[in-house]
Amino acid sequence: MFAQILGETTCGIDGVQILVEVDVSNGLPSFDLVGLPAMAVRESKERVKAALRNSDYPFPMTRITVNLAPADLRKEGSGLDLPIAIGLMTCGRILEPEKLENKVFIGELSLDGRIRKVSGVLSMIMDAKKCGAQEVYIPQANAAEGKLIHGIDVYTVATLKELVEHLKGKNTLTPLPKENILQNNNRIYHVDFADVKGQLVARRALEIAAAGGHSILMVGSPGCGKTMLARRLVTILPPMTEAEALEVTKIYSIVGLLPQADSVMLERPFRSPHHSISGSALLGGGSTPRPGEVTLAHNGVLFLDELPEFERSTLEMLRQPLEDGEVSISRVRAAMTFPSKFILCAAQNPCPCGFLGDSVHRCSCKQSEIDSYKRKISGPLMDRIDMQINLSRVEFSELKTKEKGESSAAIRERVVKARLLQQERLEALGMHCNAQMGRSEVVKYCQLDAAAQNVMERYFNMLNLSARSHDRILKVARTIADLAGSENIEAVHLAEAIQLRTSVRQ
Repeated sequence: MFAQILGETTCGIDGVQILVEVDVSNGLPSFDLVGLPAMAVRESKERVKAALRNSDYPFPMTRITVNLAPADLRKEGSGLDLPIAIGLMTCGRILEPEKLENKVFIGELSLDGRIRKVSGVLSMIMDAKKCGAQEVYIPQANAAEGKLIHGIDVYTVATLKELVEHLKGKNTLTPLPKENILQNNNRIYHVDFADVKGQLVARRALEIAAAGGHSILMVGSPGCGKTMLARRLVTILPPMTEAEALEVTKIYSIVGLLPQADSVMLERPFRSPHHSISGSALLGGGSTPRPGEVTLAHNGVLFLDELPEFERSTLEMLRQPLEDGEVSISRVRAAMTFPSKFILCAAQNPCPCGFLGDSVHRCSCKQSEIDSYKRKISGPLMDRIDMQINLSRVEFSELKTKEKGESSAAIRERVVKARLLQQERLEALGMHCNAQMGRSEVVKYCQLDAAAQNVMERYFNMLNLSARSHDRILKVARTIADLAGSENIEAVHLAEAIQLRTSVRQ
């Protein structure tokens, strides 16, 4: 007997359809699983055998061969348990092959026949829809993800017996209702810019960073508010679109970090890895590449606190994602490209003791120590950070004032208006913010009048700026002009962009 059942697995952050071919023939009892299965897939033989028996279905005591096609793709995860079991029951004439056409089965089997949750279901459903499937059967624990994709019927099942009865027409299940992804997009943040005292320059710089998607480095003595400000950056970013929310949700579903209470990631990610993180954990890696922190921060913020404390080799890996908005990883088993369009927000002290230039404390570092500390961040990496600002100590009078600062909601309104202008300008090019512009877009949309051109020329020569710095200053100036509602970049916008770029000199 022979049967073909459709299943799904994941490759990188995308789903891949797998054709599960089951052959049951005469011979000594054996169970061969071929098609480049990983260890978790190989172990499905024992899970499937026990699940069938404990669900009161016979397990064929003959020669069984299961092939997972395409055979040259490594199969990861435990979601192929269910299609293997369905294939065996089809060979045993418990199920009719005609009733399984255009149906995809995803799920891990427990020994008693229950169907357990698997990671990456959202990507698998999206791929099943793309491949033309009409129905998808997933574990009940993955129901929240099943509601997000329109245009395909998604059923949830709790046990193998429940699924078989449905397929035989004895106990009909109903497909999941579809959910409007953005219907509950009223996120409540537990932090707010209204709590921040002083630091007007930093607040302004973070508003510009949010409006244009620009990277930023904050340098200041301990306790001046760098981390406090960084954690509030996500509160002023515009709400995610449906496409962005699905993209982020897909990534978090793949790595198994999707919150239990949420069906979709509506809040932009904020990732803050410790400085001891390895390069593969930051960019992604493994024998079969998995997403790293730069991908988990996609469409959100990657905050690197105490930037010089990171390994220099690890920081150098940020060059490609900062420049290209994606990261490519090649291993023996696979080569993957992951999205990594994030806002880099970094913070550091001005010197090892932290008090260089402080108005109260005296710096105790030697000049050689200060130089060594600054050299931990390379020039090419610094060149890729759009804004580099100094933070000063917060005065007692600022801390004790009862006057509240501007709220995140008020700042976010301005950011959203600026982003709308950028989308009108760049959406046809597949871009969403000024930071994503390439050289040709900078030439087209960041033209300067005579006064602004003179300012740019004077500072370019005075500060010995690179061509990359030149373009990044123009992109920040374009964002400042958008926040001001100005169609053209004026000299005042350019001057502010230059100041925010060059106030910290390595």
